[in-house]
Order: sequence, then structure tokens, then C-alpha cells
Amino acid sequence: MDTITQRELRNNSAAVMDAVESGETYHITRNGVEIAELRPLSRRRKLTAEELVERHRTLPEVDFVHLREDIEVVFADEYLEDSDPWTRRRG
Repeated sequence: MDTITQRELRNNSAAVMDAVESGETYHITRNGVEIAELRPLSRRRKLTAEELVERHRTLPEVDFVHLREDIEVVFADEYLEDSDPWTRRRG
């Protein structure tokens, strides 16, 4: 980890940002006092197909009867009273 001044950051920002992009971390000083740390963001790695399948296996099972009951409680007044969706659009 390198320490650079605020002025060095300002004057060499492109080079500093290139170094950060390649993994370098800098402490920035102003008037001799460290005030900030400039470091690369952690990148989320892409999951493999096997990892996605394993995650899918650990998901909770969906109780579709309970889900339908919840949907009816939330939307019954507005959407589920008419069995014919076209009747709602005529008025």
C-alpha cells in the first residue's frame, strides 16, 4: 500500500486510477495527515452452473395453496372477482 498526497492524486489521477484498477491501494494524505483510502472495488465473480444448481436446491419449497390464498387476500377486490378478464376492460 502506497501513500500519496492529495496533490499527487490530482496531478497523476489517470496513472493512479490505472494502478487502482490493477489492484493497488493508496492512502491519500492532506497536510501530512492520512484522510482517505483509495482501493479497487471487490468484483462479484460469476457463479458456475453447478453453483447455481446447488443454490437452487437450498431454496425453500413454495406452498402454492398458501401463495394463492395470499394473492387472493391482496388482489381479490380488484382483480380476481371477474373470471373473464375482458369484462374488466369494457367499462
